[in-house]
Amino acid sequence: MSIYSSKKIVAIGGGHGLGRMLAALKEFGENATGIVATTDNGGSTGRIRECQGGIAWGDTRNCINQLITDPSIGSMMFEYRFKGSGDLNGHNLGNLMLTALDNLSVRPLEAIHLIRKLLAVDVNIIPMSEHPSDLTALSVDGKWVTGETSVDEMEQDLQRLDLDPVVPATKEAVEAIAQADCIILGPGSFLTSIMPPLLLADLSQAICQNQTAKVVFVENLSPEYGPAGRMTLEQKLLWCERALQGRKLDVILGEEAHSDICNQWNCVTLPLASPNRDWRHDRVKLKHAIESLL
Repeated sequence: MSIYSSKKIVAIGGGHGLGRMLAALKEFGENATGIVATTDNGGSTGRIRECQGGIAWGDTRNCINQLITDPSIGSMMFEYRFKGSGDLNGHNLGNLMLTALDNLSVRPLEAIHLIRKLLAVDVNIIPMSEHPSDLTALSVDGKWVTGETSVDEMEQDLQRLDLDPVVPATKEAVEAIAQADCIILGPGSFLTSIMPPLLLADLSQAICQNQTAKVVFVENLSPEYGPAGRMTLEQKLLWCERALQGRKLDVILGEEAHSDICNQWNCVTLPLASPNRDWRHDRVKLKHAIESLL
């Protein structure tokens, strides 16, 4: 029995980083699951949420885009972004398709299943929650801000993050975590992609309770900006463990050695960068790195 059929992997995050990770895990097929952040309020996604309500679809669309292997009319439509002037300018057709299917379906997860079937995507994609919620942050000077874009632009450092309103995790996401042999956090924007799913109490509790799974934190290859960019790696790891109710991270995977924290965490240093874009993870290197940890 191969590792692809015997091991179950869950990756948590959003946007480009999670999409890259899921593309690396593509050979695991239905044994790989991406749990996607749904709190984005910027760009096309934010405009759709403002007029239609619902969860943010942008990160889910991005993940599905990176998993499409067979180009088709459907995939061309899903990836199309409108240009020009007027209300459609800047909108991604994939976001609109997911919104429309959500309106036609009983629940958002069904909309994702329909798109996956249309585009022949085997890897499971699950929204962190099927209920709309926004990211809120409290700065060190006691000021609250609401919305991912506002959090990214904060000039003060953060004391804490919350979701408003508090929403339940998607039950399939909790089930996938309970069955996982490996749970991966990142790469991606720390405060706006990795942290939002961990703020869901039933999701973080499921990670805490799965003591047999290996929990892996994957570092970014390029520095972040805003408040996340001012955080040290140690601070980020401690934030994760606090959100996971004290559950220790098993492996910190990155390209650079960290002698200052290796007495606290198991740091694994491997080459992970794409040869032509050193700010982006190479799918094959990432695949081999995760397989070596399993």
